[in-house]
Amino acid sequence: MKIALVGNPNTGKSTLFNLLTGLNQKIGNFPGITVDKKVGYCKLADGKVAEIIDLPGTYSLYPKSKDESIVFQVLADKTNSSYPDVIVLVADATNLRRNLLLYSQVADLDVPMVLALNMTDMAKKEGIDINVNMLAERLGIQVVAISARSKTGLKELKQAIENTTKIATQAKGADILALAPEAIQEVKARLKTDNDYYAMQVLHQHQHLDIFDQEAHAAFEKIKKAHDFETSKLQAAETIARYRHLGTVLSGVIEDTGAAKKFAFSDKIDAILTNKFWGFLIFIGILFFIFNSIFSWSTYPMEMIEAGFMKLTELGHSYLPEGILTNLFLDGVLAGLGGVIVFIPQIAILFAFISILEDTGYMARVTFMMDKIMRKFGLSGKSVVPMIGSLACAVPSIMSARNIESWKDRIITIMVAPLVSCSARLPVYTLLIGLVVPEKMVWGFINLQGLTLMGMYLISIVAAVLVAFVMKFIIKAKEKSYFIMELPVYRMPRWGNVLYTMYEKSKTFVFEAGKVIIAISIILWVLASYGPSDRFARIDKKYDLIEAKKDSVQISTLERDKAAEKLEHSYAGLLGQTIEPVIKPLGFDWKIGIALITSFAAREAFVGTMATIYSVDGGDEAVGTIRDKMRAAVNPDTGLPVFTFATAFSLMLFYAFAMQCMSTVAVVFRETKSWKWPLIQLSYMTAMAYVASLIAYQLLK
Repeated sequence: MKIALVGNPNTGKSTLFNLLTGLNQKIGNFPGITVDKKVGYCKLADGKVAEIIDLPGTYSLYPKSKDESIVFQVLADKTNSSYPDVIVLVADATNLRRNLLLYSQVADLDVPMVLALNMTDMAKKEGIDINVNMLAERLGIQVVAISARSKTGLKELKQAIENTTKIATQAKGADILALAPEAIQEVKARLKTDNDYYAMQVLHQHQHLDIFDQEAHAAFEKIKKAHDFETSKLQAAETIARYRHLGTVLSGVIEDTGAAKKFAFSDKIDAILTNKFWGFLIFIGILFFIFNSIFSWSTYPMEMIEAGFMKLTELGHSYLPEGILTNLFLDGVLAGLGGVIVFIPQIAILFAFISILEDTGYMARVTFMMDKIMRKFGLSGKSVVPMIGSLACAVPSIMSARNIESWKDRIITIMVAPLVSCSARLPVYTLLIGLVVPEKMVWGFINLQGLTLMGMYLISIVAAVLVAFVMKFIIKAKEKSYFIMELPVYRMPRWGNVLYTMYEKSKTFVFEAGKVIIAISIILWVLASYGPSDRFARIDKKYDLIEAKKDSVQISTLERDKAAEKLEHSYAGLLGQTIEPVIKPLGFDWKIGIALITSFAAREAFVGTMATIYSVDGGDEAVGTIRDKMRAAVNPDTGLPVFTFATAFSLMLFYAFAMQCMSTVAVVFRETKSWKWPLIQLSYMTAMAYVASLIAYQLLK
C-alpha cells in the first residue's frame, strides 16, 4: 500500500513522516528529476506494511518551483512509481482555512484521502476549537486530529488509512467544467478521462509533465489557443470559488476565541527579533554565542579523543611487529582517522545549534530580516536559506535553491553558496586557530579563539554577498523575483530531534569524510614513505655512516632526521616541491602544498593529510597529537616556526575562499545541467583564494 503525505510548508508533514517511519527511510531522487524523494515504511494497525512517500510542501497544485511541480506530477500519473493508493493531507489546525485550499484541489483528483489535522494541541492553547466530526461530515472523508510533535493521534491515523477506500464525496467548491467547458471537454476526450479537474490541470501545466510526448504538448497548446484558455485568470477564478466554498464548509466548524491572544505574543517577540536594529544585533550575538560555544564546550572531549589516539599509537608501536603494515596502519590509517574523529564534538555542537534555530522558528525570521538587504546585492530572501544551510554543507544547500523562482536569483545563489564556510572547513579553522591564537578570555567572558572563528565565518558571508553583487550586473535576466514566506509560530525545540540531528550529522561527517580521508591517508602514506630508489639508497648510506661514527649528538636525532630527509625525497615530497614555487609567496611550504592538493577531494582532508605527513616525518619514535607536531614544525631556512600567525591566517583565507570540494562541483553541474557554471565557480573561487592569501601573508609576515 502506497501512502503519499501532502501538505503546505510548515504543517509538520516531515515530522509526521519521521514519526511514522522512524529510521526505516531512505532519500533518493524522483525518476529523471533532481528533487529529493523521501520514502519510508510503516506498520499499520493490522500489521500490514505501508510505503510512505513524503511529497514536497506546496500551497496549491499550481507550482512556483521545481519541488512544488512534483506534487501534481506524482498525483496525475497513475503509472508513476510513487502514485499513491491513499493521500494523507496534513493540515495545520491553527490555520485551517488556508490549508484546506490544497485539500479541495487534491480532492478533485479523485484519490482516496484522509485529512490529518496536525497541531491540534497548539490550536487548543490558542483558543481554536475544531468540531472534527462536523468537518468530516461536510467534507465526506475521514478527519483525524493529531499532534506529530507530542505523538498523539497516530494510532487513529493508521486505522483511518487502513479503512480509507473511498474518494471525497462532497462538493469541492468550484464548478471546474464551467470555467473552460470546450477546452476541458477536448482534453478529456484526448486523455480518455472523465475527471474535469485533471483535464484542466493538464492544460495549465502540461509542460512540467514528462508523461506526454512533443505531439501531445503541441496539441494541448493548440487547444488553449483555440479556446482562449488563460491560465492566470482561470487559476484566480478557481481559487476565489474554492475559498468562498470553504467559508461555508468551515461555518460553525471552527470556534476561535483566542485570535487576538494568538498573535499578540508572537508579534511582541517579532517586534524585537525582526527589528531593523535590534534584530541584527541579536542575530550577531547568537552567532557569537554559537562560535564561542564550539571552542569552549568541545575542549575536554577533543582532548580526550586526542589522548585516546595517542595511547593507541603508543600501544601499536609497542606491541605490533615492526614493518610496512604496522607503519601503514598507525601512521597512515589511524593518524588520518584521528584527524577526523577529533572534530566530532565541534561538528555535533554546530549542528545542534542549527537544529535548535530551525526548530524554534527563529531561522525563518532571519530569512525575513535579510530579504531587503539581500535584494540590494542581487539575491532574494529565499537565498538566505541555502546560504545559512551552507554553514552545514554546500551540497544540500545548492539543491535547496530550487525553491527560488527567479532563474537569475537561483544561479547567483548557487554560484556564491560554497563561499559560506561549511562544517568541512571547521576542522581546518579550529586546528589553525588553536596553533596561533592564544586561549585567552577578553573582558572575562569572550573567548578569543571563538571570536576569531566567528570572524572567519563572517568574512566568508561578506565575500559571498559581495560576489553576488558583482554577479547581479554580469548575469542578465528580464524576470522579476518575489519573496513570499510564512513565519512559523514560535515553539520549544524538540530535544529528541536535536539529539538525533547531532548523531546523524556527526555519523555522516565521520563516514563520508572518513572514507575519503582514509583512502587519501593510505595513498599519501605510500607516496610519503617511498620515493626514487636511488635517492632513498643514498639517504640510507648517509645515515649508516653517521651511526658507524657513533656521534652521540647526531645519533640522538638520527631517526627523526632520516625520516624527515626521506619524506623530502619521497614521491609526495617531490609533488609538494613541484608546486612550492607557486605557493611560497602565500607563506606555504611543500608539506602544506601536499595538503592543498589532497584537499581538492574534500576540504577535511587537510587535517588527515597533516596528521599523516607529520606522522611519517617524525619517524617511529615521534608520538604526539597533530597540534603538538605542527606547533613544533620549524622552517629549515629561517629556523622559525612554520605555522606563524601570518601563515595560519593566509591558509585559513585560502580554505575560506577556495572551491576544494568535488561533491560541490558535481552538484552544481547536476543542478545547472552545464559545465559552464561549475568551471566559472572553480576558477573565480581559486583566484579569490590565491589573491586573498597573498595579500594577507605579505601584509602580516
